[in-house]
Amino acid sequence: MSNATAYLISLVFFFLCTFGHAQNTSPALKTLFEKDFHLGAALNYQEVDGRESRALPVLKKHFSSISPENGLKWIKVHPEPERYDFEFGDRYVELGQSLDAFVVGHTLAWHQQVPDWVFEREDGSPKTKEELLATLEEHIETVVGRYRGKINGWDVVNEAIEDNGEFRKSKWFEIAGVDFIKTAFRKAHEVDPDAELYYNDYSVFLPKKRAAILALAQEMRAEGIRIDGIGMQGHYMLRSPSLAEIEQGIEEIHAAGFKVMITELDVDVLKRPKEAIGADLAKGYEFQEEFNPYAEGLPEEIQQEWIERYTAIFKLYLTHSDKISRVTFWGINDGESWLNNWPVRGRTNYPLLFDREFLPKTEIFRALEELVEKED
Repeated sequence: MSNATAYLISLVFFFLCTFGHAQNTSPALKTLFEKDFHLGAALNYQEVDGRESRALPVLKKHFSSISPENGLKWIKVHPEPERYDFEFGDRYVELGQSLDAFVVGHTLAWHQQVPDWVFEREDGSPKTKEELLATLEEHIETVVGRYRGKINGWDVVNEAIEDNGEFRKSKWFEIAGVDFIKTAFRKAHEVDPDAELYYNDYSVFLPKKRAAILALAQEMRAEGIRIDGIGMQGHYMLRSPSLAEIEQGIEEIHAAGFKVMITELDVDVLKRPKEAIGADLAKGYEFQEEFNPYAEGLPEEIQQEWIERYTAIFKLYLTHSDKISRVTFWGINDGESWLNNWPVRGRTNYPLLFDREFLPKTEIFRALEELVEKED
């Protein structure tokens, strides 16, 4: 054996031992919170199909629920009128079953990542309302029908209301009005009566936006349309929104009779252009050095503030665990987080509980373990 080969083997052995030791000594997140709510993570293609082999042991140990990041969005699963691509979805559902996880489907109707043919006829002219709703129903019939009994809950409609409480002027809304939302929920329930159905959005802590979401949800229920819960996307920053704003949202949704899910949790440590508040993908910017201050790692004071922020958020969640059914991180590790490329592309961000090597960040794990022990 050459010296180079021996050295390489020793490096691999060192990595495997280090990775395994860190995973084995950190508390299992899903066990910490098993009495309170499901703990979930959103998965990408490499994590689902096994190319990213480091993901599976993390999933097995720490998460009791999974969500698909992009693989079930319309442009991925139904890119052409007569063509569906279920490779990701089938593997995703199979993985969820092997993990005995609560499996979430995301999403059936959204204004992003939808091919033009959905809204247009072959000649490029806009579809009528009837044509568009028929397209939506056929999509739901096929996708939800394929995974009936295998996906436990669906984000049926995503981000259909603006921060000011008005309906988003998407192509969906311009052609079909609010009926696209009602049709999606009605059809999803028809195809899989046992699946839970959710409306999902960011910045639900904003009073006008939340009021509009609840008014819509209550209107649907009054019309006999099933809607089980409201997903509050947890795209937070170090200092906003306030805990009081988050708490108000949890309490009002619960009081209105709907389940609360924290659906896309991460804590952004980087400053943003002031216009890029929330999670609107349309507000994107090219790389700017001033918005990438921690390319070589987080300063200790920022790291501590991040730990305190996450701990305070989870303390709030535990206080309202009777109202919250699931808390889902938007990704597993820092390196694959969408916040490396939004709102400013090409940054180095640190928003999740596992580092770029899928290793648990020991200080936040310790803080959460101590938090649960105190609450018990």
